[in-house]
Amino acid sequence: MGLFDKLAGWLGIKKKEVHVLCLGLDNSGKTTIINKLKPSNAQTQDIVPTIGFSIEKFKTSSLSFTVFDMSGQGRYRNLWEHYYNSDTLRMVVAKEELDTLLNHPDIKRRRMPILFFANKMDLRDALSSVKVSQLLCLENIKDKPWHICASDALKGEGLQEGVDWLQDQIRMMKT
Repeated sequence: MGLFDKLAGWLGIKKKEVHVLCLGLDNSGKTTIINKLKPSNAQTQDIVPTIGFSIEKFKTSSLSFTVFDMSGQGRYRNLWEHYYNSDTLRMVVAKEELDTLLNHPDIKRRRMPILFFANKMDLRDALSSVKVSQLLCLENIKDKPWHICASDALKGEGLQEGVDWLQDQIRMMKT
């Protein structure tokens, strides 16, 4: 059973369609995270960089997922807004993109949980989730619940923590 199956079971959702937008800078592990969250029989062995965007569709026992994997390359970032309806130097760019995203009218007016993965913790010079949080000034996000998880998408480490948090947020929003 994949993580999305578990999430669906916890939420008691029956055959609901879910849309997920996966954003981040290029080479941050977005496609690997998406792949690891899919049921094991739907996972791919070879991950290649996303050019433009790709759409992943798959079903679990109770959910039908459409995941928009958006390239993080600068020339493609303007595509991100059509889907709303870790090194230290790159963190400045990530913060600028996050600020732009959070100030977009379609995002700003909605209360939605935001999950951050401080990915690639397997690398020797990886920034801690605390440091990533500080560099992105996440404490300034006051109008949306947010959470950051240290992760290693290649091994699947830290992903369950994120799914658990997201599940709790969705439950609270339903009440």
